[in-house]
Amino acid sequence: MTTGILNKRKSIVLTFVILAVVSALVQFAVTINYDMVEYLPDDAASMQAMDEMQDEFDGGMTNTRVMMKDISIQEAMAFKEELEAVDGVTEVMWLDDVIDIKTPIEMAEPDTIESYYQDGNALFSFHIEEGREVETTDAVYELIGEDNAMSGEALDTAISQQMTGEETMNAALILVPIIILILLLSTRSWIEPVFFLVAIGVSVVINLGTNIFIGEISFVTQSVAPILQLAVSLDYAIFLLHSFDDYRQEIEDPKEAMRRAMKRSFPAIAASASTTFFGFMALTFMEFGLGADLGLNLVKGILLSFISVMVFLPALTLMFYKWIDKTQHKQFMPTVYNVGKHLIKLRIPVLLIVLIVIVPAFLGQSQTNFIYGTGDHPENTRAGSDAVEINELFSTYTPMVLMVPKGDLAREEELVQDLDDFDQVASTISYVNTVGAGIPPEYLDDAQTEQFFSENYSRITLNTTTDTEGEEAFALVEDVRATAADYYGDNYHALGESVTLYDMRNIVENDNTMVNLLTVITIGLVLLVTFRSISFPVVLLLTIQAAVWINLSVPYFAGSSLVYIGYLIISTVQLAATVDYAILLTEDYTQNRKVMSTKEAIKKSLNEKIFSIGVSASILSSVGFILWATSTDPIVSSIGLLLGRGALLAFILVVLLLPALLVVFDRVIEKTTWKSNFYKGE
Repeated sequence: MTTGILNKRKSIVLTFVILAVVSALVQFAVTINYDMVEYLPDDAASMQAMDEMQDEFDGGMTNTRVMMKDISIQEAMAFKEELEAVDGVTEVMWLDDVIDIKTPIEMAEPDTIESYYQDGNALFSFHIEEGREVETTDAVYELIGEDNAMSGEALDTAISQQMTGEETMNAALILVPIIILILLLSTRSWIEPVFFLVAIGVSVVINLGTNIFIGEISFVTQSVAPILQLAVSLDYAIFLLHSFDDYRQEIEDPKEAMRRAMKRSFPAIAASASTTFFGFMALTFMEFGLGADLGLNLVKGILLSFISVMVFLPALTLMFYKWIDKTQHKQFMPTVYNVGKHLIKLRIPVLLIVLIVIVPAFLGQSQTNFIYGTGDHPENTRAGSDAVEINELFSTYTPMVLMVPKGDLAREEELVQDLDDFDQVASTISYVNTVGAGIPPEYLDDAQTEQFFSENYSRITLNTTTDTEGEEAFALVEDVRATAADYYGDNYHALGESVTLYDMRNIVENDNTMVNLLTVITIGLVLLVTFRSISFPVVLLLTIQAAVWINLSVPYFAGSSLVYIGYLIISTVQLAATVDYAILLTEDYTQNRKVMSTKEAIKKSLNEKIFSIGVSASILSSVGFILWATSTDPIVSSIGLLLGRGALLAFILVVLLLPALLVVFDRVIEKTTWKSNFYKGE
């Protein structure tokens, strides 16, 4: 196999180059989905409600708000007509849809008035058609000018569409030079880092191109997957070329040196790729499609990186190995450090600290205040400052819609009265309280009734004062659904952003248990096969899982909120991506342990492997912190921060906690490892 690859190296390099070029072109045809709601399963109640709404009513539910300042009632009516004329805008709702503004507004219910107009400021709600968010919000911004404000789901989607590609490119422009610098410090050739990046870069581009067969990916996947694939799989290329470099010192023939390097590095690369592959595979079992979408792309990416390193990189290196020879430089940093004797002395304090910290960390990471939507925009952006300004003047406003069977106005009137009694419902808009239950709808024009009735349903809009999510918002969703069920059983539909996020919370919380369990089991099985031991998987998983729990508990103890999607993804990704550090150290330790005592073996392994582990951790950590620093999207930013901090924590625990566990449980490990052959001369 290795001989065949090396003999056909020109054909292999040409094939990969062609695939990369084609993939680079076709990736632009891949559709990017910016709507997280679409990743809910089709049988979720809120998804069924949205489908029913689209079938029954023209337009859609309001998803954007505009606040116009210093405006009279007459001017607001004129502006409403201008807003309705904007392409992509439908279902504009304002005060005149709720009351007859020809009568003095002082006679109307104050809560109702204040939901739309107060102190000369008018708040309009409207729907922007799906797929037209960018051009429509741009047109609305042009209409309202700099002094007025806009916020809403459609604006969030538009911002994501505009920023995702640009921010991914910005992150890459910062990241690649940093990775090159890290690699230059760890190699002896100026050109060698380019080989690493080309090998993995080609697999990243092919991964992006093959998404054409999937047809659509999420904006989170587009932002995170390519950079994460690069950071996680760069180790494979480093393993191979370092091994090749070692054999070049012993063997004159470059082809034979590469053949031996491929054979020697294959087990380490396969073990590293397997743990990451199966860890990411767990994400594909998520019921919430966003995690499954990211998981599929990362699994595909890891497989392509593995193939690229084991097939393309050897062929490429043999074709241009003279470039490596001609660009040799002295080693900038030593690869062996005399730190083992110092780190092993810390084993007892480290064990005590971890024992004290691990339980609060485990409990804290599950008690964090989670955000299930996209989170808020930074206040230094227009979207962020506009949202704050609107909420300060009009308080929080979250619309909710009920669709109930039409025809029984008396029952509907009772339902509306019960809904109005909720403290969190500022006002309701329905036929029975806007037109009147005593007026038969058939006596009126369709224009007067079409917003309230479809062929089968009567529509009731609730203007609620809760946030889009949180305990109060979710409790109201439950109360509204329960009240509607009292009147109509299961024959009703509820929809709105808070309803959708309520369903999302229930689904992703169920996913969390399943995904984490699958990740631990699959990685544990890979470790079991790799080390032929029952105890090694436990020790390694405990080390990395402790780093995961500490990482995810930081927001709880810091009193900050955490985007749940980031939490769910990182709880899997950090374990899958950083367990390689533990594998690298432990594999070397098992070999040393066969010829020396426990402490001497771990000292030697730390001295020899801390640099390699540090290089991997610094690359992954750099990826995370750069994503965090460059992305304005709250989901991508939170994933970056968690990833950056998680890689550092994993490195610290692998060089401090793992050696302590290996020393303390040496006897247990020896007895539970098949053919351990540990040295007995202590």
